[in-house]
Amino acid sequence: MFAVIRTGGKQYRVAKDDVISVERLAADPGATIELGEVLMIGEGAEVASGTPLLDGASVSATVVEQIRAAKIIVFKKKRRHNYRRKKGHRQQQTVLRISEIRGAGGPRSEEGAADGT
Repeated sequence: MFAVIRTGGKQYRVAKDDVISVERLAADPGATIELGEVLMIGEGAEVASGTPLLDGASVSATVVEQIRAAKIIVFKKKRRHNYRRKKGHRQQQTVLRISEIRGAGGPRSEEGAADGT
């Protein structure tokens, strides 16, 4: 089972036990957070997508650590004007481990299909 979530202005395709780096979220390492902006849930050929979000669907994740991304260099130059500016930037990120995908309106899980509900 996979899900497409939106956080920090970006979209991520995740499955159970995936480890992803997202824009910084306010949470301590070891904390469990709920990502409620689920755009799509799928399993095999079955796919359920929202308009734009799926109602009642959520993804549960555990915060592994808070890190900073690799440094990028911002360099500006105007030729023939002796204008040069060099600046660096490191984005703060949160590393998440996806622990559970709950989909209301998405494909039924194996537990629900086994007992006929």
